[in-house]
Amino acid sequence: MRLALALMMLLAGPAAGQTLMPTVIPPPAPRPDPSGSLTLQYENDTLAGTDRYYTSGVQIAYRSPSTNLPGLLRFMDDQLDRLLPPGEVRWGFGLGHAIYTPRDTLSRIPDPTDRPYAGHLYGALVLQRDEGSALSTLELQAGVVGPSALGEFLQNNVHDLIRDFSANGWRSQLKDEPALNIVFERTARTPALTFGGIEMDLLPSATLALGTVSTYAGAGVALRIGNGLDADYGAPRIRPALVGSSFFQPRQDFGWYGFIGGQGRAVLHDVFLDGNTWTDNGPSVSKRSLVGDLSAGFVVHWRGFRLAYSQVMRSEEFYGQRGGAQSFGSLGLTARF
Repeated sequence: MRLALALMMLLAGPAAGQTLMPTVIPPPAPRPDPSGSLTLQYENDTLAGTDRYYTSGVQIAYRSPSTNLPGLLRFMDDQLDRLLPPGEVRWGFGLGHAIYTPRDTLSRIPDPTDRPYAGHLYGALVLQRDEGSALSTLELQAGVVGPSALGEFLQNNVHDLIRDFSANGWRSQLKDEPALNIVFERTARTPALTFGGIEMDLLPSATLALGTVSTYAGAGVALRIGNGLDADYGAPRIRPALVGSSFFQPRQDFGWYGFIGGQGRAVLHDVFLDGNTWTDNGPSVSKRSLVGDLSAGFVVHWRGFRLAYSQVMRSEEFYGQRGGAQSFGSLGLTARF
């Protein structure tokens, strides 16, 4: 924190004859929120000028007002009382879809040393507790990996629509199997430093995921500079990235910030690289156990709307990955109602 403070003082620079002293603003206590939020998230590597590996992600996420929870989620929240401080609680659900392809999508017989074709269709049930200085998230995911996820159908129909080349190797995609995962994530929000109305804070986070889709432990941090930082916990994203928050609760009509952040993950299992869980004769590659993301972007919110954009650089995920690190863009639009 001392380093961040010194950096901000250097960038701001005092006016002639004046000494600029920062003000520390502690995170405000959460207050009841009568509004729900709906976020539409779109991620695609074409936003970085490529078409390979993690090539597309779409997610619709609903977050409730901070009100009473439904029965099952209320029981789960009661169990968390033993581990977490009190806070405002939200529940939510989401529907997501992701597409993965090799680098060469023109060949009808994919390179066995390249990333396999795979589609992932899933739903998510989410429980969140907002303490004001930290957000805890428990997410249960259930869906399918394989042809029933409609990866081929969606990718090639979109390519036909935009008159682009079809991907020809989908016959070799991962086979159908259930996709089950549980994720716990905790993101802290440090007290903000303010210099003449400009705020700065840090969002350190830790994530643990277990399941047939992915098993990993992750840790990351994001630096934000702007105004109205207490409205959310970072730009929304699709897992396994730093996901921020699908809801936002502004205390002023207009707010904005730019950010830069990173996350490292120790990966024990990734079905999209390791291949099908219950069979050994499908496509797979040798995954890297350590993967990192570097992201930067901006968030703007005005009244009941929020626009977020992230540009992401993801390190190599498997041995023999051609072209080095992958880059893709992520665009999120949130509406309160």
